[in-house]
Amino acid sequence: MSKVTWKAGTMLYPLPPVMVSCGTMERANIITVAWTGIVNSEPPMTYISVRPERFSHGLIKETGEFVINLTTDRLVWNADFCGVKSGRDTNKFALPGLTAVKASAVSAPMIDESPVNIECRVERSILLGSHEMFIAKIIAVNVNEKLLDAKGVLHLEKAGLAATAHGKYFALGRQVGSFGYSVRKR
Repeated sequence: MSKVTWKAGTMLYPLPPVMVSCGTMERANIITVAWTGIVNSEPPMTYISVRPERFSHGLIKETGEFVINLTTDRLVWNADFCGVKSGRDTNKFALPGLTAVKASAVSAPMIDESPVNIECRVERSILLGSHEMFIAKIIAVNVNEKLLDAKGVLHLEKAGLAATAHGKYFALGRQVGSFGYSVRKR
């Protein structure tokens, strides 16, 4: 296979275009980020990276908390809007279809329409250059009960989650394997 070498860049795809709610119920905002992921299992920890000039950056620095709200194919328009408009002059919870609800453990609101809301408390931050990475403990996870079966097993594949790759949004498709299937005994 022939390859062309490009200069170093952010080419790790696909990514989750998550809507991060921050601030408080009285002064809330939403920022969409794709720079997010899991960094630790015990304790469960995640991160988001936010440009310091963003309105949400100051809210997260002030409260030390945020909620990662997973985006579905039906919420992609909202996620895109929340990523390109500033909370300095736009109330993003006033958008059609987005409802702020009280979180169980943090001051930041959750987005009710999101199938999974991950409540986070910042442990430390690292200024990396263009972005500041907020490394946070996952304090609580809220799941839409419609995604649970009678035994309480989560069926996240029914949520219609979205991904982003190179400036485009995609609905996640069919399952092509499962963890450990390559070595599982038949």
